[in-house]
Amino acid sequence: MRVDYKLNDKLDFWLFIPTLILLCFGLAGIYSSTLNNHFAHGNFQKQLFFGGVSIVLFFVIYSLPTNTFKYAAIPTYIFSMLLLMAVLVVGKKTSGARAWLVLGPLGGFQPAEFAKLGTVLAMASYLTKTSVDIESFKDIVITLAIGLFPVGLILLQPDMGTSFVFFGFILVLIFWKGISLFGLYLVLSPGFVAVASLFGIYYFIAAVVIVAAALIYFKKNIFISGSIIAANLGAGFFADSVFTFLSPHQQKRIESFINPSADPLGAGYNAIQAKVAIGSGGFLGKGFLAGNQTQLQYIPEQWTDFIYCVIGEEFGFLGSLIILICFIIIFMRIIKIASSTRDEFLSLVLLGIFTIYFVHLFINIGMTVGIMPVIGIPLPFVSYGGSSLVINMLMLGIVANVHRTRKNYT
Repeated sequence: MRVDYKLNDKLDFWLFIPTLILLCFGLAGIYSSTLNNHFAHGNFQKQLFFGGVSIVLFFVIYSLPTNTFKYAAIPTYIFSMLLLMAVLVVGKKTSGARAWLVLGPLGGFQPAEFAKLGTVLAMASYLTKTSVDIESFKDIVITLAIGLFPVGLILLQPDMGTSFVFFGFILVLIFWKGISLFGLYLVLSPGFVAVASLFGIYYFIAAVVIVAAALIYFKKNIFISGSIIAANLGAGFFADSVFTFLSPHQQKRIESFINPSADPLGAGYNAIQAKVAIGSGGFLGKGFLAGNQTQLQYIPEQWTDFIYCVIGEEFGFLGSLIILICFIIIFMRIIKIASSTRDEFLSLVLLGIFTIYFVHLFINIGMTVGIMPVIGIPLPFVSYGGSSLVINMLMLGIVANVHRTRKNYT
């Protein structure tokens, strides 16, 4: 009993066991969705291999001295930016995006996955410097520059889905640091106007009016107010330019989100079929390898972004609920560990990791059930993809590491 207590005190089983359950569901979903697909032959074996590698990596990261992450923050960020630049030059183009570096028999590696962690570490490192004041214009600009530089490189691929993950943790990190309401407004308003501009000119005008009205509440002088309005106008026009820059299939995905039925056999096809698959599963599902939508391959590459509908169809509402419960447990553990540590750097890193997982979960399941656009984001620990799985387990190893040494930082 004493040994078990010590083991539980060091390794957070409430963090590790739900992750193993997610990995098992993912392997089952990948096996089922690729069983009758000649082009996906070997995907299950690859995911099984990377699952083993990721677990080993988890325990390696778990065992490192916790201060290692502080020392590695800037080098990791620089290296990840170099990889993002390299992929633009020598990367493999898949589905309209040049986002993969080919690693021989191991397949492709997606630098954007590694860049998420590198950016979180770099932002946390900068924000915890004693000289940094999150309320100062200079430090806000530098913080945003650290976070948005990789976004610019990723948009050049182009990969808009991954960019949303960066926007999510950038916002959470500066909020957790203690930015004021006006500072938060300053950061959020350009994004609000940019998104509104994608829906049309009237939405764009309405968003600008709302932003201008908010300035009355903050009672800023004419120079500051004018600068903010100009920045928001620029964000709206920039978003429109970015939308034009996106590949046609990505534009179709956004348009199909607004009205999926407008192109039911094209851009809206996946979203419609995914809802059919989930709805047909009932409470207990049709059974493993017995899902019609899955086995007849109604949804292309269902083992990646739409794996949640495989689980919904074959394991039903119960299986889908187990997935959500596992994520909720993981999220609660990360937040608890992040809140309990007095080391600000570690707290920010863990909140960044939490946000990465949460945004992935929210968008992936959201696009599966039709409340989010189909923008190509995998479900952590479940969807097929070696890069995603390895990086997600690496980040979880950091969380487990902080839990292991928590008594040193409380």
